[in-house]
Amino acid sequence: MFYEKQCVKFTWTFRLILVVCVGFLVWSTSNLWVTAVGHGLVCQEEIGQADALLVENFDDDYLLFERAEELRRAGRAGRVLVTTFTAADGSESRVHDGVAELMARIARLENVEVVPLREQEPISLNAATQIRDALTTQNIRSVAVITSGFRSTRSFLVYQAVLGRAGIAVSCVPVFGQTTPESWPKTWHGIQNVTEQFFKLQYYRFYVLPVDARRHRLGPHG
Repeated sequence: MFYEKQCVKFTWTFRLILVVCVGFLVWSTSNLWVTAVGHGLVCQEEIGQADALLVENFDDDYLLFERAEELRRAGRAGRVLVTTFTAADGSESRVHDGVAELMARIARLENVEVVPLREQEPISLNAATQIRDALTTQNIRSVAVITSGFRSTRSFLVYQAVLGRAGIAVSCVPVFGQTTPESWPKTWHGIQNVTEQFFKLQYYRFYVLPVDARRHRLGPHG
């Protein structure tokens, strides 16, 4: 009617030692995983010839305009497209368009063509779909996407999937400011940015894009 059993429990001393050892292991190998995590978020830069440069201006980043001007001056493309978001009702946003025009003017980037986008979740996927429609209408068959460095892998995967179905070739140009794949842990902003982009990349890679691909395989009645 009765029995005995042995139960092994870790002491607080052991738990504390384990935490310290794990912390030391993470700290001592930081030179390896810090760089690996940073570079894992960055697409491979491909600067070739394209029909157009696409400035992915989701966060009003001036450095993207500056990089686009450099590439245009180098003759990499004859046209520059800049994304902006519309107002909530779908009408033109004078604020977003005005900010984009101002940054283009400061960067001396002339004759930019605005691509207005409706902001709808998941934002990157729906933006890519709207951009695909705009590029197809204008018969653009290749585009170099100029985007923020730590979101560049996610952007490239999305554009490659969505634009690729329309036969539009995509190349990627990541742009960095002071925070790089090697220096991101040195500031709280860098840690926050890399952490956010890491989880967003996994979300798109393992959920959004597979679901979107399945939906297109099954067709409108799938």
